[in-house]
Amino acid sequence: MDLRLKGKNVLVTGASRGIGLAIAELFADEGANVAICARNGEEVAKVVQALAAKGIKSWGSAIDVADPVALKRWVDDAAAQLGGIDTIVCNVSALAVGNTQETWDKSFRTDMMHTVNSIAAALPYLEKSNSASIEIISSVSGFEVDFAAGSYGAIKAALIHYSKGLSNQLIAKGIRVNAVSPGNTYFEGGIWQNIERGVPDLYKTTMSLNPTGRMGTPQEVAAGVVFLASPVSSRISGTNLIIDGALTKAV
Repeated sequence: MDLRLKGKNVLVTGASRGIGLAIAELFADEGANVAICARNGEEVAKVVQALAAKGIKSWGSAIDVADPVALKRWVDDAAAQLGGIDTIVCNVSALAVGNTQETWDKSFRTDMMHTVNSIAAALPYLEKSNSASIEIISSVSGFEVDFAAGSYGAIKAALIHYSKGLSNQLIAKGIRVNAVSPGNTYFEGGIWQNIERGVPDLYKTTMSLNPTGRMGTPQEVAAGVVFLASPVSSRISGTNLIIDGALTKAV
């Protein structure tokens, strides 16, 4: 299927590894130009080079997305480098599981406000696109109550609500908005590998809850994100796409 993404300009936050990296790579494979950010400058440069090798325009910089000034500058610079913005994917998470002042603060500033501020900065560019879309990466922890209830789950739930509200507010401008909620996703250096090594009982329990007998891959999540962002999905806005291998049970 041709997703009609060739030449489109896409921004992905937190794209140096894991789900964000897989999303950026798949957009590039589809011929889209891609701008990324992450905190580690060396990792960003490596990814930018690899994406450019696919024959597309690629650009990136190292920033802390919890800094709204730096985040807006990144969005503006990315738009200048690529020649506009057709899609923004808000992917960064602090992964702050818990119920302390620190986890609430990290979850709010990073997961919630990075999303709000990214979209606010990108809107003037998205309004000029003829196929504008916004993808917000949430989690099944925002859809059902699980071990991450507390700051992480509550903020992820807020992102789903925010996405739904935005979809209604922006559709008249031709901007589609969708959320994507991955289930357990395993990759090198990711949270589930860390849990596997550091909290093996939790890892074993979580694995037993997965009906497929395995966790998902970043590429499986990326496939859903890129499809929703594409012009092929022109009628889909306001949905929360759950990519979890039938892990969740809510209707």
